[in-house]
Amino acid sequence: MAPAPQKFREIVFQLLYSSDFDASQDEDISAFMMGEFALSGTSIRKAQERRNLIVARLEEIDPLIAQASSSYSFDRIPSIERTILRLGIFELIFDELIPPKVAIAEAIRLARKYATPEGGTFVNAVLDALYKKNPEAYEIHSVPVGKAP
Repeated sequence: MAPAPQKFREIVFQLLYSSDFDASQDEDISAFMMGEFALSGTSIRKAQERRNLIVARLEEIDPLIAQASSSYSFDRIPSIERTILRLGIFELIFDELIPPKVAIAEAIRLARKYATPEGGTFVNAVLDALYKKNPEAYEIHSVPVGKAP
């Protein structure tokens, strides 16, 4: 059985976060997550595919984070918040199936669950600034989920 969308998003977040530290451990992490969250092989593969789509877009996503977080240099953003922002921006800009407000709300939810108390506010500010700056860009850059960039 496939996980609920919120749980799937958390799994993608955790895979994305762990790949920042050591991508060579992907098989071990996937096996651990399958056991810990009772995931099927298909579900974990879909989450890995999603993570790979995000990683493939980091050269586009990271400058957007740096631009929208003008009060912090990109390197000073804690890795949890940075990972949540990467996922949130991917959903906001590149996933045409997720409405922008849902992408922002889900990123805030992840930040409140996994980051510092201020993390949700920071994630909200960055994503909201990007969305308000150029909402029409989300239609131009959108690609269907599952297609390579």
